[in-house]
Amino acid sequence: MLRRRSVARLLSIVLLLAAPALAAPVKLLQDRVAGVLSAPDLARGFWGIEVVSLSTGKTLYSQNADKLFTPASNTKLFTTAAALALIGAEYKFRTTVETTGTLDRYGRLNGDLILVGRGDPNLSGRELPYDLRTQRNDDPIQALESLADALVQKGVKFIDGDIVADDSYFAFERYGEGWSQDDLVWADGAPVSALTINDNVVFVNILPADRPGEKAFVSVKPFADYYHLDNRIITTPAGTGRKFFVNREPGSTVLTLWGNMPLDDAGANEALAIEDPAEFAAGLFRQLLEKRGIVIYGHQRTRHTELATLSTFSVTANAPSRGGNVNDKDNDGQSRPLKSDQPITLASYESKPLLQDVRVVNKVSQNLHAEILLRLLGRERGTAGTIEGGLEVLRGFLTQAGIPNDQYVFYDGSGLSRQNLVTPHAIVELLRYSSTQPWGAAYKATFPVSGVDGSLSDRLNSPRMQSRIVAKTGSLGGVKALSGYATSDAGQVVVFSIVSNNFNLPAKRVTDAIDQIVQAIVEDAPAGH
Repeated sequence: MLRRRSVARLLSIVLLLAAPALAAPVKLLQDRVAGVLSAPDLARGFWGIEVVSLSTGKTLYSQNADKLFTPASNTKLFTTAAALALIGAEYKFRTTVETTGTLDRYGRLNGDLILVGRGDPNLSGRELPYDLRTQRNDDPIQALESLADALVQKGVKFIDGDIVADDSYFAFERYGEGWSQDDLVWADGAPVSALTINDNVVFVNILPADRPGEKAFVSVKPFADYYHLDNRIITTPAGTGRKFFVNREPGSTVLTLWGNMPLDDAGANEALAIEDPAEFAAGLFRQLLEKRGIVIYGHQRTRHTELATLSTFSVTANAPSRGGNVNDKDNDGQSRPLKSDQPITLASYESKPLLQDVRVVNKVSQNLHAEILLRLLGRERGTAGTIEGGLEVLRGFLTQAGIPNDQYVFYDGSGLSRQNLVTPHAIVELLRYSSTQPWGAAYKATFPVSGVDGSLSDRLNSPRMQSRIVAKTGSLGGVKALSGYATSDAGQVVVFSIVSNNFNLPAKRVTDAIDQIVQAIVEDAPAGH
């Protein structure tokens, strides 16, 4: 008994002696962060920060960690974690060309030709796997071309029916709640669809003309006929500076461009969002088939699942097997009845494993692909391929991860919505939970690496900081975030989340402040005990 008491007393003495040693580095970190945020211009915004030891769970720093902040693209951390956990890293998307008609020995297809999308986000020229930066080849429609070639090999020469682009696997719900109208013209706000070609954008190339006063040369790729161009960009003398603007009204396929392009300018490239991805795919696919000599006698049209049909309790006796009530619309917008015959597959295209796309989502913060993952969660693990269906699955996943539902509210999967809210503590808890899961290492490997790749390629890139941080960035007007894992000088791996809202400063000023905080974490976080 005396020996046991002596041991206990000795242990207490050791702990008391160790406490100041442990507290000193923590205090140093707190002072360093306070010093960064004491600048008057930074102090006017709102800051939420939490730093936790991964091994012990000990909180090393906390400021407003339980307050709700707009997370911007840190939202993607939640979407991609749920996708890996619930759908799996090896999941593959499948795009098919189907028909309910018959193909005779003369190559005549007696029926419609249906291009069916099931959410593949990489029907584009993107090179996979992602390696340091996004790389695209010169053929943004290679997947559609391979499907068209397969039909030629099948012997298709004539199509008596229509070309139907079917994106009914997800609801026709192109945009998230809280998205800014300004975003919808650009690639960041591209519409969401189960049939996504070239990230649902066209590439607009602008070059100066040969002489000042002439209109600049504007070209569109792929499918140049999709948009009607109103080009008012004028070529100006060398050295006058480039300045041009782009406008497209919601629901319109007219692109208006105006401004000036100097004679000595190397040219500009812009990725502009399309209006209806399925309509775009139908027109493009028809063009590819006709280019290969296939004669098409019918029209081109789309097949959507209207969101309202998934939100009612009505039962339709002849509802299609793919889920929901599906509307076929011709070029004139008139609904057409569907055939109930079981379709046969004439050609198919299979994606790379899901993990490769999660890597793209987190490395370069790809909004459209994150939104597709959210709808895929709803379609594969929930009630419907809708935003709300995906969010319901996400909430269940976060409950399982031990994150209370009062710590977040999400309206989309990408973070483009300004109505999203989350606490830094919830982000840290997600990252801690993920590190204990079988998919955790693969998930972490999808994050940008400081000074190496993705959205951190040119940040925290000093020899001391390079590769020490793997973290997801976030950015909207007045919002900056960075959350992930860092290895300290003391050898401890820490989980951190830094979110800043409501600042009115140059973005670089806030980004630099965040990086200074991260540097303090690396240099001053104590060794784990």
